[in-house]
Amino acid sequence: MSENAIEISKLNKTYKAAGKSPEKVALHDIDLTIPKGSIFGLLGPNGAGKSTIINIMAGLVTKTSGTVKIWDIDMDVDARNTKTAIGVVPQEINYDPFFTPIQLLDIQAGLYGVPQGERRSQELLELMGLGDKANAYTRSLSGGMRRRLMVAKAMVHSPPILVLDEPTAGVDIELRQQLWENVNELNRNGVTVLLTTHYLEEAEELCDRIAIINHGRIVANEEKETLLSRIDNKEIRFRLDRPLDRIPENLQKFNPEKEGRRTLLVRYSPSDHCVGEVIDIIKKSGYEIVDISTDESDLEDVFIGLTSANAA
Repeated sequence: MSENAIEISKLNKTYKAAGKSPEKVALHDIDLTIPKGSIFGLLGPNGAGKSTIINIMAGLVTKTSGTVKIWDIDMDVDARNTKTAIGVVPQEINYDPFFTPIQLLDIQAGLYGVPQGERRSQELLELMGLGDKANAYTRSLSGGMRRRLMVAKAMVHSPPILVLDEPTAGVDIELRQQLWENVNELNRNGVTVLLTTHYLEEAEELCDRIAIINHGRIVANEEKETLLSRIDNKEIRFRLDRPLDRIPENLQKFNPEKEGRRTLLVRYSPSDHCVGEVIDIIKKSGYEIVDISTDESDLEDVFIGLTSANAA
């Protein structure tokens, strides 16, 4: 079997003109491979094509062309088994308020044909931190609890792949952290996770590999650390042992700035210079360094840089 949980090749989707709406190309020659056992982030602005890819995998949207393999099964050959290989948590929270969480999971398991004796409803609720809410009416759950219930609902048939489409939208910071812990636990248990999110810190915290899509095209698809290294900028603040009379001449190539009387800010590219060079210049100028703080590029910098360049 393939080492990839999902393999997408030359995937295209064009929505036909309807009424006054012109034809729209939503996806253009998408190539994407998601390794088994990974947490894979798919990022992009609104309308970039993220949900279209997910809906094609879930069988809700018909692709125009290309191939999609899920757990080594071609959708065009065996659509039924590709759908059972994934559990999808949609953006919208949908539930029946008159059922309890345990009832909802049992019903969902029944729809997937899971025998009564093989259902994991209580186990999944415990995993999502909802064990004590098993018999409460779903309408009494908080928004964050309902989000976690949706994850449990997607896992009732034990799919090897979990797809999370904006799972923490509208969830407060504490509940978001809880959901992250739940997702990591599922991943440790062998589940491959595909995550779309607008919270860039979420992708940076969770994901092993990240792809960025813009205007229906993949503009980056790399290991997280490789992606973060694309923007090669670093800022370092040096707090000195005494007031800085003037900036040493040898530091001018680092775009130095004085901040207050004793703090010096320098900017440099780690691929061109090392911090030791800066420290040597400061010490040779007669100053001692009391403290150092750094500010490195994060995923938001990379995201803005790539999507802006692609738009241009």
